[in-house]
Amino acid sequence: MTTAAFTLVMVPPRPDETRSWPDRLTEEVPGIEVLCPEGPEDVDAALGRADAVYGTLTPELLRSAQRLRWLQAPQAGPPPGFYHPDLVRHPVEVTNMRDTYTDHVAAHTMALVLALARQLPRYVREQAAANWAPDWSDGAVVPLGEARALIVGTGAVGAETGRLLAAFGTRVEGVDARVTAPPPGFGRVLSPDHLDRLLPEADIVVLTVPHTPRTEGLMDARRLATMKDGACLVNVGRGPTVRLDDLVRALDEGRLRGVALDVVEREPLPPEHPLWRHPRALITPHVAGAGPHAAERRFEVLVDNARRFAAGKPLVNVVDKTQWF
Repeated sequence: MTTAAFTLVMVPPRPDETRSWPDRLTEEVPGIEVLCPEGPEDVDAALGRADAVYGTLTPELLRSAQRLRWLQAPQAGPPPGFYHPDLVRHPVEVTNMRDTYTDHVAAHTMALVLALARQLPRYVREQAAANWAPDWSDGAVVPLGEARALIVGTGAVGAETGRLLAAFGTRVEGVDARVTAPPPGFGRVLSPDHLDRLLPEADIVVLTVPHTPRTEGLMDARRLATMKDGACLVNVGRGPTVRLDDLVRALDEGRLRGVALDVVEREPLPPEHPLWRHPRALITPHVAGAGPHAAERRFEVLVDNARRFAAGKPLVNVVDKTQWF
């Protein structure tokens, strides 16, 4: 196999977990030169030689990278501003880190679903108050074997979450802009045009979609109002997909059984925000992806793409820059 020499620049800031990566890349990828500049002047000089970059490029840094052909994003869903207009217009191919913590996020999602279905947030509050308050009413739980779940976003995380829900006997459907064939456990996957029709039928709605121009504010007052009375909403995708002010109003009006959010519009959620103390809300601080092996999995994506880039082969996890994923 013929490989070409190329220069990859790891732009700062660089987390401690990546400190060993330059030496490992040099050992594993023939012909690669890895530069790790620290100061602003060093960054500009290094980017002038860069064929590839790992990290985030502002418009100013992008202008310094005249030879750039490949940009590896450090995250599955980079923060707002990563896909700025200059980057979208640039011919550089962008790849991301999707599917590096699917198992962790899906497990966390199921924990949130089960917590809402079994009233665990309420019982935790009762425990804190040393209050023995069992609820044996018919509506005390959501019986997963009789429930319908709608997974909004059936990529790796959504597909695994649906598979796990199906194991509980839940009827699972999905909505996705790219996936058409139902993953294991799904009855069907439809296009986003069907979202408004499916929302009123779902007992559980799980959002795993990335933040894109089309998903920003996806769950606003109008869509929240179309959800089934007593339904649960879980968001493990990106915070800007749910309008929090609209969500609080929907909870206050009692239309939803509960919400579980690992991500919110503004992070961290301000201490004075009513969701912290809302009896129908469960909040985790953007930790769905927490778990072992995350750094090693991201390195494997980087080294695989570096080998492919050197060999002139198609890269993995290529992004549609206009859609940010």
